[in-house]
Amino acid sequence: MTVKKIVLLTLTPLIFLSNSCTGDRTENTGDRPVINPDFLSTVKTVKAAAGRQKETLTLNGKVEYDPDKVVHYFPLIGGIVEKVYFSMGDKVGKGETLLDVRSADLSALQSELVSLQAEINVVEREVKTAREMFNDNMLSERELMEAESKLKQTQATLARVQNDMRLFGSDKGSGVFSLKAPASGYIVSKRVSSGSTISSGDEALFTIADLSEVWVMANVYAGNLQFVKEGMEVNFTTLSYPGEVFDGKIDRLSQVFDPDDKVLKARITMPNQDLKLKPEMPVVVHLRNETDERVVAIPSDALIFDDNRYFVVTKNDGDNFQINEIQLQGHNENTSYVRSGISEGDEVVISGQLLIYSGLNEK
Repeated sequence: MTVKKIVLLTLTPLIFLSNSCTGDRTENTGDRPVINPDFLSTVKTVKAAAGRQKETLTLNGKVEYDPDKVVHYFPLIGGIVEKVYFSMGDKVGKGETLLDVRSADLSALQSELVSLQAEINVVEREVKTAREMFNDNMLSERELMEAESKLKQTQATLARVQNDMRLFGSDKGSGVFSLKAPASGYIVSKRVSSGSTISSGDEALFTIADLSEVWVMANVYAGNLQFVKEGMEVNFTTLSYPGEVFDGKIDRLSQVFDPDDKVLKARITMPNQDLKLKPEMPVVVHLRNETDERVVAIPSDALIFDDNRYFVVTKNDGDNFQINEIQLQGHNENTSYVRSGISEGDEVVISGQLLIYSGLNEK
């Protein structure tokens, strides 16, 4: 540690008084400069205090929807979209019509449905006749069972087609079918428009998400991992709501680095009944942590950074000043934590220290 000491300060004519100009106002001090009382009155100090280090960490992140409350609607049939009823961001209820499609696939199913219904009518009459003949001993039990089995098979085929129709959509006539929303929520993704062609196996036409609860995902870099723990209280802000602070807690910290962003993801689950938090909205997350280690704390305004090192100016008995090189432990907003260089109770200059530091380095 480099320490330079002086008894009196000489900087500029406005800050010091030399012996040649002090006249009878000061005693003879030889070669020592004399502090200008006006400057000395502006110098402010505080005592370095010892306490537990409080750490503040800022992380970038964004709002995401809960993937467990999201439904991706994929087309199960092909056709041409006649009309789309919802746009990006709209609220949709389960069972509401998302779009109308003119589909040859569904038209074929509809024809099969009509054919099966007609076939069942015929088979039911055959079974009725077979039972009457069986009761009159004109038909064997085996022949009756074959007739009844045929009816059951046809009914099962009809039920399957009806289930397929309900799954794919409802018939509006003229070859147009309505495709229904499988869940309630908000449209957070839409990749279809009127007139477009769709087919089974395409990407999701709609993504419907329940936004009553969302995730805030914060990016934790490797260097910050030691400061981030599950259960930590946090708050975050977003440019969309200047001055508003949202409070939450880290409920999950991933144990695997994201292969794309090279970060761990910290999850903060947030209620979102008023829908202020939108998916993909960027946020700034602030974490606070208090360590058990006791360190010396000073105002950050006292720091002097020079030649890639940190210094402070301390005041000793009377008007004696000295420069102390320090090693920092960390920062927390307007407070800096010192590992070495000063001790608890030292008077640290927080006003005028740059001028004093410059003057001391000239001596």
